[in-house]
Amino acid sequence: MAEAGAKARAAAAILAQADSATRNTALIAMAEAVQAATPEILRANARDMAAFTGTSAFADRLLLKPERVASLAQSLRDVAALPDPLARTLAQWTQPNGLVITRIAQPIGVLGMIYESRPNVGADAAALAIKSGNAIVLRGGSESFNSARAIHACIATGLRHAGLPEDCVQVAPSTDRGFVAAMLAASEYIDLIIPRGGKSLVERVKREARVPVLAHAEGLNHTYIHAAADFDMARRVLVNAKMRRTGICGATETLLLDAVIAPALLPLLVADLAAQGCTVRADDAARAILPALPAAAPGDFDTEWLDAILNVKIVSGVDAALAHIAAHGSEHTDAILTEDATVAEYFLKRVSSSVSLWNASTQFCDGGEFGFGAEIGIATGRVHARGPVGPEQLTTFRYVVRGTGQVRP
Repeated sequence: MAEAGAKARAAAAILAQADSATRNTALIAMAEAVQAATPEILRANARDMAAFTGTSAFADRLLLKPERVASLAQSLRDVAALPDPLARTLAQWTQPNGLVITRIAQPIGVLGMIYESRPNVGADAAALAIKSGNAIVLRGGSESFNSARAIHACIATGLRHAGLPEDCVQVAPSTDRGFVAAMLAASEYIDLIIPRGGKSLVERVKREARVPVLAHAEGLNHTYIHAAADFDMARRVLVNAKMRRTGICGATETLLLDAVIAPALLPLLVADLAAQGCTVRADDAARAILPALPAAAPGDFDTEWLDAILNVKIVSGVDAALAHIAAHGSEHTDAILTEDATVAEYFLKRVSSSVSLWNASTQFCDGGEFGFGAEIGIATGRVHARGPVGPEQLTTFRYVVRGTGQVRP
């Protein structure tokens, strides 16, 4: 870690001075290298899949298909096409003594990324780091080791093509867990640690890190269907919010259904979900409508399933829905489905989630869908950044002061 950190520091100093065209050239070259290496990347991923023994939801996160590799390459291009996050004057003013003070964006420095399962996360993180002028040290999960190395080879090719140091993006040299502990203690080399994975990983990083942490909490997300919801829209959106990809952090884990419409709508929603292979865990009020539904256990409403399982609770109005979200949510992503604009705005104003939606699937909580090209994670803390973290959120600022010979009295 000391060796990697020293190299990252040196590379970050060079990268911070690189102009936007050079950084974008690297990203485009990375995308071309990924496309050219698709067969090698898929073979590496096949080795990871053959050794994987986890759940089907996590297997889906790990799996790369030709279209997913193509999407990975496109994300690199999308990030390259974004405005330069470093070419920003954030504020400027003149003091009474004539000093002109300017606040300008600058890179954070060296990022450390610890993530699980999804090999594309490393590529997205590298793209956003390069775009924002930051070096990055990546430590992916052991289950994706071969895939991550194959993708990293393409990233290194892109950096070389642009004349940037390969050390701008480094990966852990092995699956040794000691490297994670070393990263968490490397305050001399790493300026910001970003964990992306399960609850246990994030909690460990927050507990042990001696480096500032940009935390990504679990996605205990809710979709609340209000009494004034359009039934057809609600059915369509809920199925997407839960079942489009059950293993991503933006998936809905709990349905909150207004009691006024529950008798009419709940049977339709359960049938729609069952047709997609989804089972439910229902509270007593929902089971009073459909007695055959499995009962929810006390801890179910605090569980991120990441699978084809949905909690169901009947609530009496928007305040009850907000109270449940406050008690059981993780401030990740929560949605309301309603045709009543007043109620929708009431919900959006009071829910404390990093992302809240009106009449849309929670699976839109994604950097690409927000126009960031990709994301390095979904920040759910209260400091620095919240929601999908893109290039602008990976910058800080500094002040430039211009004078004409002023001295302080």
